Amino acid sequence: MAQIIVVTSGKGGVGKTTSSAAIGTGLALKGFKTVIIDFDIGLRNLDLIMGVERRVVYDFVNLINGDSNITQTLIKDKRVEGLYILPASQTRDKDALTREGVEKVLNDLSEKFDYIICDSPAGIEQGALMALYFADEAIVVTNPEVSSVRDSDRILGILASKSRRSEQGLEPVKEHLLLTRYNPSRVEKGEMLSVEDVSEILAVKLIGVIPESQAVLKASNIGEPVILDEQSDAGQAYLDTIERLLGNKVDYRFLSEEKKGIFKRLFGG
Repeated sequence: MAQIIVVTSGKGGVGKTTSSAAIGTGLALKGFKTVIIDFDIGLRNLDLIMGVERRVVYDFVNLINGDSNITQTLIKDKRVEGLYILPASQTRDKDALTREGVEKVLNDLSEKFDYIICDSPAGIEQGALMALYFADEAIVVTNPEVSSVRDSDRILGILASKSRRSEQGLEPVKEHLLLTRYNPSRVEKGEMLSVEDVSEILAVKLIGVIPESQAVLKASNIGEPVILDEQSDAGQAYLDTIERLLGNKVDYRFLSEEKKGIFKRLFGG
């Protein structure tokens, strides 16, 4: 059976879909057969981040309604072996996701995959609650700012009380914290919360810190998960995050401001 991991946040615009794409791709790079599902019905973006928008024929709602089968609907990534994308519908209403329909799709996918990554919409509307409900693990994505952290705390409360695991009295959803758009120089100036601040407020095990990076925007614009850009700081940080997700101990990088040497100070860079 597949491990179902929801990537979620309370606030929009924190890098959730970027993280879903990177995490799914990273797991596939490690040899795990992985599918990433876009739960954001009506506002799909995962297909753009993954660079498959022109290959979408059928979508998640078509699959739930029986208008297509898994083979027809899944999009195979051309760069990474064992990686697939299940796009959201761009024209349907969020209520098109029914618990029974989603459960059937997840059960069918569980027989074929090692990991199912659910890219949840922000907040607590229908699509988000549906993605959260079936999770075995949750990666809560937040920026180092007060409003983002507060909204993430609300999501953690829902995970603890409204998941299938909580309803059935099973082991609770395993929670991870992913901090994105981290800028050490702004932390030093008091313009951002520190890693320690966020960890203390949310009391969830930290799995990764992704630095604020132009590489993320560049990767999004060309339709390629940033984790494939192994020369970038963000790509390296996501690779570290995958190692921790798989239970390996990896030191954190990019938590302090890089000190420029004499040549960098004189000539830039």
